[in-house]
Amino acid sequence: MPSSRRWFQPMNPPLRDWKDKVVWVIGASSGIGYAVAQRLAEQGAHVTVSARKPAPLEAFANRYPTGRALPLDVTDVHALRDACAALVARAGHIDLVLFAAGVYTPMRAQQFDLAVMRQHVDVNLLGAYHVVDAVLATLRAQGHGHISFISSVAAWRGLPNALAYGPTKAGLTHLAEVLYMDLARENIGISAVHPGFVETPLTAQNAFSMPALITPDAAADAMLAGWRDGLFDIHFPRRFTWWLKAIRLLPFRWAQALVLRLTGL
Repeated sequence: MPSSRRWFQPMNPPLRDWKDKVVWVIGASSGIGYAVAQRLAEQGAHVTVSARKPAPLEAFANRYPTGRALPLDVTDVHALRDACAALVARAGHIDLVLFAAGVYTPMRAQQFDLAVMRQHVDVNLLGAYHVVDAVLATLRAQGHGHISFISSVAAWRGLPNALAYGPTKAGLTHLAEVLYMDLARENIGISAVHPGFVETPLTAQNAFSMPALITPDAAADAMLAGWRDGLFDIHFPRRFTWWLKAIRLLPFRWAQALVLRLTGL
């Protein structure tokens, strides 16, 4: 980061006015990705939505005049490269890329399944690599832009039922941290989003009561606020995430004992 920057200044170039901004939301068929796409389209952004399922993408494009559907699978690196090329050819540049694609299957060691583990790596982590591969040269050439990754509080420490999910999210957060260090001098923003429990088709699989559960719309509002303030680490809801951050400061033995007690394991 340039030495002229002060510690209290935003880490990323703030994103405030979305009018006519070019946005690509990858993983926009439901949940947080869809909610963010809606918020940005309502504020005048030109939003391209991508996911494997074309129906919700077409519905989005039909609802918003500035919306465009671009179905793809993040495990297909060639599809992502072609999609990025088509988007840039049409719009000329990209202001924000949001990686919101992800899979989640609750798993503990007693149900270890290698195929499920590999699926999480392919989508949650390699999918992010494919997105970076597709867009990074464009952002560097244009001299601005922002890549935001939806990670999870599960990235911060090992949590029950997250045997497949947690390691991929930890890798995603690490990826974002290193990209930020490498790209800050090039005016390219990077952010890692760490949601707590959000009411989505993925969390609907959980068989336990989820503390501080929020809606996708509330998550989208928190993300837009984080981008507006130039944050790298966008985490919410704060009444839940600050507790998890505090637990990370404890010695491992104490932290593990507390997590096990709180989860009833």
